[in-house]
Amino acid sequence: MKEDIKKIRELLDNMEKSETQSDSESVKETFDLFELPQLVKDIVDFLQPVISPYEMDVYWFLFRHSILENGDIFIRASNAKIAKGIGSKFKNLDSQNPRSGEKTVAENLRSLETLNVIKKVGDTNRDGTLYKIFLPEEIEICQEKMKSLVKENLPFVDPKKEQDYYNIKENRLKIFERDKYLCYKCKKQLTRFNATLDHIQPVSEGGDNSFDNLVTCCFHDNASRRATPISDFIPE
Repeated sequence: MKEDIKKIRELLDNMEKSETQSDSESVKETFDLFELPQLVKDIVDFLQPVISPYEMDVYWFLFRHSILENGDIFIRASNAKIAKGIGSKFKNLDSQNPRSGEKTVAENLRSLETLNVIKKVGDTNRDGTLYKIFLPEEIEICQEKMKSLVKENLPFVDPKKEQDYYNIKENRLKIFERDKYLCYKCKKQLTRFNATLDHIQPVSEGGDNSFDNLVTCCFHDNASRRATPISDFIPE
């Protein structure tokens, strides 16, 4: 029985390692330093207003030492390490400031997990716990605001750019935000680093790059669709 449990754990560990490695490679391959200003702006605009300052301290620490540092969405950190990192910001304040205590860090990590802002993806060892850091487009509490903001700003889009939501980067992001970064076919949650666009009416059949003729798609479904009408996948 113990041997069976050991094998199951090893299998789960290997699956977890494979998944985290695949996700990390996906982001690192497409990560662009020029994306950082927009990414930070989205965090400030959409995430920061809906979580507490303490929770934001923890998120910024994890973001700083993962995505910002090396383009990786995974980080292993302990409560003590996070508390020390946050505490260094308040070194001129009271050393007993509860904002940087380990107990506060633990509470806010749990809260961020509940809100699906971060996810615990590995066992805890002496170096800490492995966490996956989600981007605003993956976080439900940010998605509705992102989508509504796109609608609010649509009338103010430059008319010269309004016709092309496929080739112009800032316009592509508007499609992704409208669709909450979900693949229209498999409903997989995507990010700006692995999302693509698919035409509802193919260009070869007279379709254009307008806002209403594009949907968010994952790489796999975009490649496998081929000539299949997109209406077969989109519910009426």
